[in-house]
Amino acid sequence: MANQPVALKEWAVAVEALRNGQQILMMRKGGIREETRDFQIESESFYLFPTYEHQKKLWIKPAYQQQLDQTLEGWSLEDTEVTIRCYAELVEDILIEDQEQLNKLGDLHIWTDTFAEERLKWKRTKPLHLMLLRVYELTEAVRLPILPSYLGCKSWIQLDNEALDRAERRPVLDEEQFRERIGQVHAKLGLS
Repeated sequence: MANQPVALKEWAVAVEALRNGQQILMMRKGGIREETRDFQIESESFYLFPTYEHQKKLWIKPAYQQQLDQTLEGWSLEDTEVTIRCYAELVEDILIEDQEQLNKLGDLHIWTDTFAEERLKWKRTKPLHLMLLRVYELTEAVRLPILPSYLGCKSWIQLDNEALDRAERRPVLDEEQFRERIGQVHAKLGLS
């Protein structure tokens, strides 16, 4: 299948924060089993594939911990299907090199400062990818069987479902709101 949809795996609580317009960013250094040994942008548009098993309350700010609990309601390691609700377009990939830059973004995401710091420190010689995303919610969520190729600590997967390409989408934030959020990130990092 030449044109299989691409998905980026992310904690379900973060996918929900993106879907609800609570944040527009993701931070990546890669999965433990990345083929390239570090994170690379494999596609500039992709579905968000929610993951559940590694989510931890201690890495989520208290205000968002209830959302984490909600993502786990009814979830089981034995689940054979996953629900895809979001599509994203990469608008900007900013490389974060130091803690001072990262600290400036603390109020723009759901993760604790400790979690963000740990992400930056892991594979210390590699920068942290701050991905600014234009997120779209599917008007109807799509249930997919969980294939063995989706499992493991890797960031990118190829989805095996034509229904995704037919799914209609609507932007989570309108254009003005989205541009304002981009402006906030730029201002905090001194990029404006």
